[in-house]
Amino acid sequence: MRKVACLLSLLAAVLTTQGATYVEIENKNVDRTIDVISQLVKISYKITPEAKDKKSIEFYTFVVPEKDAPHLAYISVKDATKKELKLSESKTKNGVSYRITLATPSANPVIYIETVFTKLLEPYPTHIAQSDKQLVRYFGHLYFYTPYKTLTQKTTVHLASRNVESYTQVKPVSQSDTILNYGPYENIGSFVEDELVVHYENHSPFLTVTRLERTIEVSHWGNIAVEETIDMVHSGAMLKGSFSRYDFQKDTRSGQSSVKSYKTILPASATGVYYRDTNGNISTSAMRILKDSVELDLRPRFPLFGGWKTHYTLGYNVPSFEYLFSSGDNYLLKMRAVDHIFDDMAIDELIVKIILPEGSGNIKLVTPYSVTRLPDSLHYTYLDTFGRPVVTFTKRNLVENHISDLNLKYTFSRIMMLQEPLLVVGFFMVLFVLVIIWMRLDFSISREKDVHHHKE
Repeated sequence: MRKVACLLSLLAAVLTTQGATYVEIENKNVDRTIDVISQLVKISYKITPEAKDKKSIEFYTFVVPEKDAPHLAYISVKDATKKELKLSESKTKNGVSYRITLATPSANPVIYIETVFTKLLEPYPTHIAQSDKQLVRYFGHLYFYTPYKTLTQKTTVHLASRNVESYTQVKPVSQSDTILNYGPYENIGSFVEDELVVHYENHSPFLTVTRLERTIEVSHWGNIAVEETIDMVHSGAMLKGSFSRYDFQKDTRSGQSSVKSYKTILPASATGVYYRDTNGNISTSAMRILKDSVELDLRPRFPLFGGWKTHYTLGYNVPSFEYLFSSGDNYLLKMRAVDHIFDDMAIDELIVKIILPEGSGNIKLVTPYSVTRLPDSLHYTYLDTFGRPVVTFTKRNLVENHISDLNLKYTFSRIMMLQEPLLVVGFFMVLFVLVIIWMRLDFSISREKDVHHHKE
C-alpha cells in the first residue's frame, strides 16, 4: 500500500495541466542548506531534476511539509540564470504544494529555491534564569521532503554556536565548528519523514513584532510623513525568577539572551526623526547618517528578556520628490511597504495606512506580494472639507525579504491644491470684515447720557 501511495503521489506531482505530456522526474542531485543562526530558519536548495526518458521538463513540484507550512513566510524560485520562476500554490495531504513553471523547458534544469520560516525554533528549556544560556531546538526533515525519488543529496546545517547539546546522527554525519554536514545520502524515496533534530545554543535576538501599524501621509506640498507604531515581544526562553539590574550590570554573562538594543534602518533622506513611548521621548538612542541610509541604534528603556514587551512610536519625514511621480493629473507613489526594523526581523501583523491628499480619486494599489485590502476610509485634519482618502491593507508573517516597493496610482487635479490657500484667505477675509463691522458699530451709551443732561 505504501508503494502504491508513493506512486500516486509521484504521478500527481509530475502531471501538469490537462493534456500536458507526462514526464517521469527524479532528483539527480539535491544540495540543501539549513541556516538556523538567527531566530529565523532559512532553507535553500539547489535541485537538479532529471527526466528518466530524457524528455524536457516543463514543471517541477516543490512541497512544504504540513507542519512547516503555517510558518512559511517567504519562498522564491529561480533558474540557473537567476530568473524568477512562476509559482502556483495548492494544498495537498502532504502539505502545501508549489508547482514551478520553468522559463525554458529542459532535460537537465537547475532550480534554486529559497525559503524563510518564522517560529520554527523552540526554546528548550522554555524558562531560563537571568544568567543561563539560551538553548533552542530545531525540528526538520533529515531527507529532502519531495514527491520524487532522489538519487543523491547532502545537507549543511549552519548553527549560531559550536555549543551543540545533541543532533540527529545518521551516518555519514560530521560536525565542524558551527557546521553540521549530513550525507551524501543515496536513493531516497518520496515523502520520507525521518526527523532531523538539533539542540544547540543560540543567543541571537529573539524579537517578534506582534503588531506594526505604518502610516504614510502624502502631501503635494513637498513632504511625506511616515509614522510607525510598534508592539514588540522577546519571543525566546522566558525569564525565570526576578530580574536583578545589579547582576546585569556587574556580570557580562548575565542576560546573554536579553536584547539591549537593535539597529533600525531609515531612508537616507529621513529628517525630523522622533522615537517615543507612552512616557514620552526615549533619549537612549543614537542616530548615524550614512551615505545611503540613516541608522538608528534604538535602546529601549529596559533590556528585553524572554516574554517582556515594549511599545513605541517611530516617525520621520522624507521629501516627496523621491517617492512621488506625476504626469499631468496622474500620480504614482512608490514606497516600501515595510522597512528594516532589526536584523532577521519577524513581524506577526502589518497594517499599512496611506493617507492621500483631499480630492484624490481613481486609486489603484499594486503590491509586491499578496495582501488583504481593507475598505477605504476618510481622514480629517485642519482645513479639510470632505476628507482625505485612506488606503489600508494588512499582511501577516513578514520577514526581511518583504522589504519591497508598493505602487499606488491615483489622480489629483492640481486646481485642488488651491483649496487650502483659498480657505485660509477666505477665513482671514471673513475675519477682517467682522473686525471692520465691529469697529464701525457704536456700542457706547455716552449719547444717551448727553440727552439726559440737556433735559435737566
